[in-house]
Amino acid sequence: MSTAYTMQTAPKALFDYDKYWASCFDPAPFLPMSREEMDLLGWDSCDFILVCGDAYIDHPSFVSGIIGRVLEAQGFRVGIIAQPDWTSAEAFKVLGKPNIAWGVTAGNMDSMINRYTADRKIRSDDAYSPDNQPNKRPDRAATVYCQRCREAFPDVPVLLGGIEASLRRIAHYDYWSDKVRRSVLMDSKADLLMYGNGERSIVEVMHRLAKGQKIHEITDVRGTAFIINKNNRASKAQFVEIASNDVDAIGRVDPIINPYVMTEDLDGCEIEKDKGNSLTQYQNFQKEIVANPIVREGDNLDENTQIVQLQPASKAIKHKLPPRELAVIRLPAFEDVANDPVLYAHANRILHLETNPGNARALVQKHGERDVWLNAPPIPLTTEEMDYVFDLPYARLPHPAYGEARFPAFDMIKFSVNIMRGCFGGCTFCSITEHEGRIIQNRSEESILREVEKIRDTAPGFTGIISDLGGPTANMYRLACKDPEIEKNCRKPSCVFPGVCQNLHTDHAPLTQLYRKARALPGIKKILIGSGLRYDLAVLNPEYVKELVQHHVGGYLKIAPEHTEKGPLSKMMKPGIGTYDRFKQMFDRFSKEAGKEQYLIPYFIAAHPGTTDYDMMNLAIWLKKNGFRADQVQTFYPSPMATATTMYYTGKNPLAKVARYTEDVDIVKGEKRRRLHKAFLRYHDPNNWPLLRDALKEMGRQDLIGNSKQHLIPTYQPASVEGEYKSARKKNSSVAGDSQKRTGEQGNRSKAEQTQSRPSNTKKRPERGQILTQHTGLPPRETGDKKPFGGNGKGKSKPKNRA
Repeated sequence: MSTAYTMQTAPKALFDYDKYWASCFDPAPFLPMSREEMDLLGWDSCDFILVCGDAYIDHPSFVSGIIGRVLEAQGFRVGIIAQPDWTSAEAFKVLGKPNIAWGVTAGNMDSMINRYTADRKIRSDDAYSPDNQPNKRPDRAATVYCQRCREAFPDVPVLLGGIEASLRRIAHYDYWSDKVRRSVLMDSKADLLMYGNGERSIVEVMHRLAKGQKIHEITDVRGTAFIINKNNRASKAQFVEIASNDVDAIGRVDPIINPYVMTEDLDGCEIEKDKGNSLTQYQNFQKEIVANPIVREGDNLDENTQIVQLQPASKAIKHKLPPRELAVIRLPAFEDVANDPVLYAHANRILHLETNPGNARALVQKHGERDVWLNAPPIPLTTEEMDYVFDLPYARLPHPAYGEARFPAFDMIKFSVNIMRGCFGGCTFCSITEHEGRIIQNRSEESILREVEKIRDTAPGFTGIISDLGGPTANMYRLACKDPEIEKNCRKPSCVFPGVCQNLHTDHAPLTQLYRKARALPGIKKILIGSGLRYDLAVLNPEYVKELVQHHVGGYLKIAPEHTEKGPLSKMMKPGIGTYDRFKQMFDRFSKEAGKEQYLIPYFIAAHPGTTDYDMMNLAIWLKKNGFRADQVQTFYPSPMATATTMYYTGKNPLAKVARYTEDVDIVKGEKRRRLHKAFLRYHDPNNWPLLRDALKEMGRQDLIGNSKQHLIPTYQPASVEGEYKSARKKNSSVAGDSQKRTGEQGNRSKAEQTQSRPSNTKKRPERGQILTQHTGLPPRETGDKKPFGGNGKGKSKPKNRA
C-alpha cells in the first residue's frame, strides 16, 4: 500500500477477507438470472441480488459481471436481474428475497445519456441491450430500480452504485429537466450509495452485513454516502464541521481567504466582531495603533483620523483546522444551490477539491430537514487487488438467455484488454476523475498477458487481433507522482494542465515493454490501440511514439485536441494546438520510416462552455486548411457533476475561486447558436452554408465567403440542396459484428445496400481527413455511407452522430 494514505488506516485487501460460508459452492458458469438456474446450482436463495439497467454480460468491462464475480469470490451467492420491467415490483421478485442486500445500478452509462442525445432527442437504439433495442430501461433508472426493490422486499437493505448514482451523490444540475435536482439518495430511498469503483466498499459492507451489523450502523466506509437520521447521527458526533456554504456578497471583498471556517467559531471570530472596519475583513491581518514615523509631531490631523499598521497575524491567532480525518465540510444546502448559481459553482468547486483520497475530507449537504453525508473517496486498489479482480473466472460472453442476440457495446470490447483505471487529465467535460479518481490503478504485466492469452484461446471468432490495450486513456499505464507525500497532499484538478507537472513520472517504458511482450505472444497477429491517446504525454517519450505508430496503429489513431483556440481549451483544461502539431510531426515521420500510410483522427467538440462564435470560425478555418471533414458532430453534453456542466449552468468558472464578481464564462445555449457551432465543424456540408453565410456576415468576415479554395464556404447553393439544417444522425441504425468486422446491416436498408456497404476482404488505403466528434461513451455507429470507416474492412464503422 502506498505511503500516500498514512492519514487513514490502510484498508483491508480484497483477498484478505474470510469467505462467507456459501463459498462451498463452485463458481457459477454464469450468475443465475432465474430460479431454474439457481436450482441447477443447488441454491435455495441468493445472498445478494444485483438489479442492472444493462443486459448481463459476464465480462470485467460490465458492471454486473465485475461486481457479481467479485462478490462471488468472497463466498456470496449472487443473482442478476437485468433490465427488468420497472412498472411493478413483480419482476423484482423472480429470484426471491435476497438474504443480505439488494444491489442497484443503472449500468455502465448514465441512463439519461444512454437514452437522449445532446439535443434532448430520444435515441433509436441502446448499445447495452440485446440487438440494440431501445427503451429497455427507465429514465433515471437508479432511482426507479431502488424504489421497486423497496416495494418488493421492504426490509432488505438497498445498496446503490454505478456511474449514474456516483455522479448524482450531491445536489446536481440536471440538463434534461434544466434544473438542480436533489441527491439521488433523497429520491431513490437507498440505504447506502457507493460512489466510484465499488469493489472495495461493496466487499466491506457485505461482510459487515453478513456478520449481523445493521445497515444504519455502517457509516464509516470510504466511498459511501447516506442520509443522516436518528439511527446513525451519533456515529458522526466526533466530526468537526467546517462551514463552506457561502461566498462573498456583491460589492465587498470576501473576508475569508481560506474558504473553510469553523462553524462553531463564526460568532466569535475577528471578522464577525469588527465588520465595520474594511481593513479587518482580511483574516490574516490584525489592527494595532502604533507610532508611525510618517506622522510627525505637530502635524495637523483630523480628530477622527486613526493611524493603523497592517501586520501579519501571529501563529497564535491563525485559524486552526481539525485533523482532516475528523473534519466534515458543510456545503451550501440544496435549496441554496438550486436558487443561486454562484453558490452552486462554489459547491462544485469544493467537491472537486475534495477528491484526492490522501487528503479529502467528508462532505455534508442539507436537503430540507435532512443531511446527505459523503465519506471521503475510496482508497485506490493496489496492483495485486486489480489482478485479483480481473483474474476472476469471467465467461467473457453475454448470458445464454439472450441466445444469438448481438450487443454493440460488447462487440466493441470483446477482444480488448483493460490495463488500468483512473485518469489525471482532468478534462472538464469528463467525469472520470469524479468517478474513478486521478490516481492510476494498474494491473500487472503478467495479469494483462494472461488475459490476452485467454482471449486467444477461448473467445469465439477471435482472428488474432487484439483491438485495444488501454483504459480511460491509452498511455497513462504506470504513470504516477514521483513522491507519495506530494501525491497525498496535492489538490490540483489535473496533472497535465496547464502543463505537465514536474512531479509527474512520465516514463512510458513499462507500456512500451508491455506492447512488445503482448504482440510477441504466439497466435497474436496484431495489437491495436483503440483508447484515446494523451499526446501531450506521448511527445515526451519519442521511443513510445515510434513503437505505437510503427506497430500498433491500424491506419488511424484517435487523439483528442478538442479545439484549436485558447479560450475553450482553457475551460476544457486541454493543451494548446501546438502540442498536437508536434505530435503530428512525430506521427508522420515514424509512419514514413515504416513505409505506412497512416492518419490521425482528431476529436473535436462544439458548443463547449467558453467557446465564442469566433472560436468556432477559427476552428473551421483550421479544419479546412488541414483537410479535415467531420462526418458527424457532437455538441457539448452537460453530464452530471462535470466541471464544464457547472460552467454551463452557472456561467461561472469553478476552476478558480468562485465569487459573484469573478469571470463570466461564455455559454452556448439555445438551438440556433448550438446549430451554428455544429455547422462550423461541418463547414463542407451545403445544408449548413446559408446559416454560415449569415453568421459570417454578422461577424464581419465576408472575406471567408467565396468560390476559391482559400474561402471557407462558397457564394452559391447547389441546386439539389435545400439549404436547411439537417442532422447527420439517421434513424433506426444499428451496429452488428465486432470491433474487427462490421456487417453493416441496418433495418431500413435493402439487402443490396447492405451487401454493398459490408467491408470487403480487399485491403484499401486509409483516407486523409477523417475526424470524430463523439464523446458519449457509446460504441461507434454506422452512418450509411458507402465506404466503411477508414475504407478498411478491418476497421471500425463510422460513428454516427449523437446529436
